[in-house]
Amino acid sequence: MLSFFRPRLLQTLRGYTRADFFADVIAGVTVGIIALALSMALGIASDRTPGVGIVTAIIAGFLNAALSGSKVQIAGPTAAFIPIVVGVAQNYGVDGLVVCTLIAGLILILMGISRLGVMIKYIPMPVIAGFTAGIAIYIFSTQVRDFLGLRIEEKVPAEFVGKVLVLAKHVGSIHWPSTAVALGSVLLIKFWPRKWATRVPGTIVAVILGTALVAALHVPVETLGSRFGPEAIPRTLPPPHWPHIDWSHLSGLVRPAFTIALLASIESLLCAVVSDGMIEDKHDSNTELCALGAANIGSALFGGLPATGALARTAANIRSGARTPVAGIVHSITLLLVVLLAAPLAQFIPLPVLSAVLVVVALNMGEWHHFARLRHWPTSDGVVYLLTFVLTVFTDITVAVEVGMVLASVLFIRRISETTKLTSVDERDLDYDPEHSLRGRTLPSGVAAFQLQGAFMFGAADRLDAVLSRREQRPRVVILGMKRVLALDATGLHALEEFHHHLRRRGSHLVISAVHTQPFMALSKGGFVAALGEKNFCANMDQALARAAELVAAQSV
Repeated sequence: MLSFFRPRLLQTLRGYTRADFFADVIAGVTVGIIALALSMALGIASDRTPGVGIVTAIIAGFLNAALSGSKVQIAGPTAAFIPIVVGVAQNYGVDGLVVCTLIAGLILILMGISRLGVMIKYIPMPVIAGFTAGIAIYIFSTQVRDFLGLRIEEKVPAEFVGKVLVLAKHVGSIHWPSTAVALGSVLLIKFWPRKWATRVPGTIVAVILGTALVAALHVPVETLGSRFGPEAIPRTLPPPHWPHIDWSHLSGLVRPAFTIALLASIESLLCAVVSDGMIEDKHDSNTELCALGAANIGSALFGGLPATGALARTAANIRSGARTPVAGIVHSITLLLVVLLAAPLAQFIPLPVLSAVLVVVALNMGEWHHFARLRHWPTSDGVVYLLTFVLTVFTDITVAVEVGMVLASVLFIRRISETTKLTSVDERDLDYDPEHSLRGRTLPSGVAAFQLQGAFMFGAADRLDAVLSRREQRPRVVILGMKRVLALDATGLHALEEFHHHLRRRGSHLVISAVHTQPFMALSKGGFVAALGEKNFCANMDQALARAAELVAAQSV
């Protein structure tokens, strides 16, 4: 089997027992019921139908569970995609969204094949936290209309500012019965006892009680049936369908597709890491990316939404006793049975109740405590967090992620530069081991010794000339100790080459001491070892001093 693709389902089925099966069935049914209300709410919030959300959970959940690199992860539609899905659908239509999701699925598979799963964890926390809080604000804004029961006939814009202006213009049309139902649902979900939630989640209780209350008391609120018709949830799965591709729009879909792929990979791999801690397991990140790509392609072909690993549903799966990916497959089958057997009942579900479900999701996902901690963070991290947050809310998440990543990269370069030091070495130096310092040794006349430490990479390569320019007399030989240089890139290689040429033009020589394997291999591959001469690469300070003395003597002759 391919080394980057090892589904956990195949591994866990070896030695699979009847007890494992019953535990997975109970967990799968439980999490399937939990996913029902959330999938419908996410379908509506994405400017599609509740049925589209359920189809996404069925198809993507099944494929991800069958192919996943994690034992217990549950995939499906999540709130993180709402801003970008709404924007793509309004600008390019439903087929454009499907094509965008297909491209995102292909990108995810390529990321898995390229073994980029480990790299995702290096995305800075301020970037992730910033756009997560921004998404929470955006989700909340999408639910104001149904939560308050506002009478809005015009189309609500996708962008945040336009949406807020339309909502503010119609705030006088608040429908108090709808608001009461929504508030009651929020309170029920928030204060539902945790010990009961492991078996009967508060969201399902809110949906059932809210629907029963509205039907029994004839409360005049909007329902799924009144907005989407009696077929709000189709009674069968739609057939797979290849979308119409408008090639003129393809270039415009690539950027949001990359954003979907990045969001999906971040959320899914973070979810896998959390689930590993809960069950003391270790997921395969590259397999997870490939599985996620296949899940998104499958969802798109059935007209569904982008999907990723869902932390709340995965945690519920674990708490319900899931042992293998079979639980995720049962979760999809449970949702399919709901579609086949109970779809007509969905038309009676009140929209304010589903709105309350997403309001709770937004409140929980925002991680608002980060705002209070900003004063304790480095200023640069706080700027990245706030800028990513503001851009997510007021522009779109694609721009926010791009700008946040660029800023984080710039800050990384700056910090790498700050950790790189070039210091003059003398007999008083006590920071290095005896074999790499001048303790007990004499520095020959005309020789200068320096120690370079840190990552000698972009942003730090100007250190060499800067130190020599401050010396009154040019040395004949420069010894450069690289014992504490663990990484060197093309920019560092270029800086060493320029430094060497600079010394040679003035009749001076360069000797390098105690270089590590990675920097040495980079220097060798770049041709610098051959240009400088292997004799000028020494294992320790004694060898370097002896070589420097030879060069000084040769110059004198």
